[in-house]
Amino acid sequence: MNKGKAKLYIADLLLLFLFVAVDQFTKYLAVLKLKGQPDVPIIDNVLTLQYLENYGAAFGLLQNQKTFFIISASLFLCLILFVIIKMPNSPKYHHSHLLLVAVAAGAAGNLLDRVRLGYVVDFVYIELINFPIFNVADMYVTFSAALIAVQILFVFEDEDLAFLFSKKQS
Repeated sequence: MNKGKAKLYIADLLLLFLFVAVDQFTKYLAVLKLKGQPDVPIIDNVLTLQYLENYGAAFGLLQNQKTFFIISASLFLCLILFVIIKMPNSPKYHHSHLLLVAVAAGAAGNLLDRVRLGYVVDFVYIELINFPIFNVADMYVTFSAALIAVQILFVFEDEDLAFLFSKKQS
């Protein structure tokens, strides 16, 4: 492994820890300040802080499927690691590194909750559109995955993604 790639991996790892720490800290605050308390409106009828112990996925799907979520998240994290390792060390991909780290941090943050607590702590509710209650980890995954999709569809050419299918390591 060359020095530039090692520096990039170290930066990725530091960002991952930072993002997970922010997610876990916000969940800690949600437990401390919101659990057992009335909802806290931030913007009336638009945005509310509301504590929820989520044993499933969004929209109440897959309730009490802890093992499924732990295995799925672990496999997903392995896939992200594979992509990061295969990705060339080029400025063209630095945004992709950041986005993949954010997705990994979201998956890891919710995985930590499931392993440690048996559920995920959610606390942000967009009342205006009756969106399922979510957390910072969910924001990492949603926004980063959307931006990755934009990159794949509108920025990268086919050859920019060839590294995923080549036998040699970039």
